[in-house]
Parts: sequence; structure tokens; C-alpha cells
Amino acid sequence: MIIRSVLYFYGGAADPALAIQIADDIAAAWNAPNGTVKIRGEWYSVRFVIEGRYQPDLKPAAVWHNTDPQLNFFRVEEFSLHDISSVDGLGCNTGYFKLGNLLDHSTTAAHEYGHTLGLDHPKNLDIRGKGQPGIMYPRGTLCDPEFQYDPAAAAGGPGGTLNPFKRKVLEGDIAGLRLSRLSFDDPRHSILGDFSSFYHQKHEEVNRTG
Repeated sequence: MIIRSVLYFYGGAADPALAIQIADDIAAAWNAPNGTVKIRGEWYSVRFVIEGRYQPDLKPAAVWHNTDPQLNFFRVEEFSLHDISSVDGLGCNTGYFKLGNLLDHSTTAAHEYGHTLGLDHPKNLDIRGKGQPGIMYPRGTLCDPEFQYDPAAAAGGPGGTLNPFKRKVLEGDIAGLRLSRLSFDDPRHSILGDFSSFYHQKHEEVNRTG
């Protein structure tokens, strides 16, 4: 089974090299567990084919009226009002990324991509004693010391929560996609996720004086 996604990047901090890097980081993360799925009694390998494209002149109407389920649209800027990268819900195809979250092969893009496929954060955010954190655990998760920002820090204290660079896509994350439940409009094609179709304007910093 091949899951194809084309990611369009626009905004002041997007560029061609970053578009390729993000797509490659997502593909590497999601292909790492060599996932499999059983459909109609047959086992299939799961492969993610991700393409990143830089689209500096992207028009809002191209996002609003898109009907191709492979296409996703993400604004990239140095500043975010929420100080994080985010997408527009579960099973969406749009979002707003903060540049600093995406550098040095961070797992942020792979985490947000999981949301676009319909995955939520796990409900239990204290996974001490359970080993490797999956890709959908958010910042602030309590985990074993080797996965913290600072392995010597007390759990929950400064440096004592999940370092997002140490998340990985696990077999359980692939299973969470429930690919065996997909409906196929013909023997070969199906849609994973949905359309949010939201074009993001640039967030502006607010200077307050008093």
C-alpha cells in the first residue's frame, strides 16, 4: 500500500530546500518501521511517498477549491502567535508551521503529518517505564530519562519531559491509521484524511507598550 502526499509550502520562511527537507524527514520517519497492513486476508507493506514543493505565489483560491486528496498546504514563518507548529484538525490538509520547529531534522513535521492522517495525541501522557515514545506524543509528555531533554532532570521539572527529537514512528502508529478499514472507490484507490482547505495569513507580532 502506497500513501502519497504532496506538500506545498508557502510563506516568508519557506524555500525550495526546506520543502524537500521536510518531505524527506516525514518519509524517513514514517517508513522507518516498515509497516504492514492486512486487507481482505492479504498482507501488504505500507510505504509513504512524500513530495515537497515550494509555492511562494500560492493563491488562497488554490487551497479553498482544491479537490485532489493528495495535496496539502502549509504556511512556514519564523513567528507563530502560538509559538508552535500546528495543523487544522485531525484528518486535515492545511496548517501553519514555525520555522524553528522544523530545523535539524526535527520530528515536528512527522508529528503534524500524523495529525493530517487522523491521529490524535495519546490520552496517557505519562509513559515512564514504557520505553520508546511514539511519534504522536506531544511536548510535555513524561517519559523515561533517556528520552528527556535532560536525562538527569527530575520528571516533570525543567528538562524532565519528552525531547521531541527522540520520538519515532512505531508499528503502533501505523496500526493507529486503521488502514484496513479504508473504503476503496475502485480496487486501487482510497482517501486517508479529509479537506480542511484553510489558507493561513501570516501571523504578525504585536508590540505592546504601557
